Amino acid sequence: MTVTYVVGLDVGGTSMKGGLVTRHGEVTSLEGRPTGRENGPEAVVAAVRAYAGELAALGTARFGTPPTGVGLAVPGIVTSTRALYSTNIGWRDVPAAALVPPGVPARLGHDVRTGGLAESLFGAGRDAGDFLFLPIGTGIAGAVVIGGEPYGGAQGWGGEIGHAPVWPAGEKCACGQIGCLETYASASALARRFEARSGLVATAKDVVALAAGGDPVARKVFDEAIEALAIALASYVLLLDPSLIVIGGGLSEAGPALLDPLGSRLAARLAFREPPPLRQAALGVHAGMLGAAVLGWQAAGVGDAGRDWSLDVPLDVLKGGTVS
Repeated sequence: MTVTYVVGLDVGGTSMKGGLVTRHGEVTSLEGRPTGRENGPEAVVAAVRAYAGELAALGTARFGTPPTGVGLAVPGIVTSTRALYSTNIGWRDVPAAALVPPGVPARLGHDVRTGGLAESLFGAGRDAGDFLFLPIGTGIAGAVVIGGEPYGGAQGWGGEIGHAPVWPAGEKCACGQIGCLETYASASALARRFEARSGLVATAKDVVALAAGGDPVARKVFDEAIEALAIALASYVLLLDPSLIVIGGGLSEAGPALLDPLGSRLAARLAFREPPPLRQAALGVHAGMLGAAVLGWQAAGVGDAGRDWSLDVPLDVLKGGTVS
């Protein structure tokens, strides 16, 4: 029996993750590839196209037919058909067709909103119509999910909560503003601020571990990050009243060490209402690729793809197995 499938490809600033996903959610992932952004935006376009072609060839060999669509999650300002601009990559106005093998329908999505789409359909937000997906990694961005659909705003800038000021007289952010959430609470900020105060080089994971072990410098840096998150999330909750906040990205791996104090700080800033629950993302680093696969099925004309997928197997099976 012929198996139909799509290619899902998550393009990051430094690397790409890709996989083949059937209509019923069976996943075969391929080892990631570098984007090669140090060689310029044209090289990144070529690298994405080559990786998409490699995935398509793998699918053709395995299933006996080419993919029916390709979905790509990319950073920056994006429409469903064009990658308009990305500061991380440097490309401008790249059509979707330039990133995929000739003749295959393709659809683009913003990387964070695409991850939010996956969490909404079959991840941590599947039982919540309105929630915030907040991946905390090198930077911080959010996917505002309303009525089960990611909301990008009037011009595609929706969800930039990482650049919401939390301390207007605070540190300068790389974006040029003052006191942004990302300056205090991103994984890179934790490492940078700890090193500046202690003189020791550490990762964000190290800082969290040191804080849990009682290191005073790490504890102070981590506390300030949690307070910054609580301030930003309190404003978001009061404005949009989400039923849930899903925390993703590398920092979410801290689990209760992050979520428990953050929940308490958020509750303390919401005097007249209960805070929404905080939940760790279910899809981890696979969210972007799986969301991209949903976009690939949309490009192929299947608008309800993903709604019947489930996560009843361990996530590590995604490295070479299935979501079924």
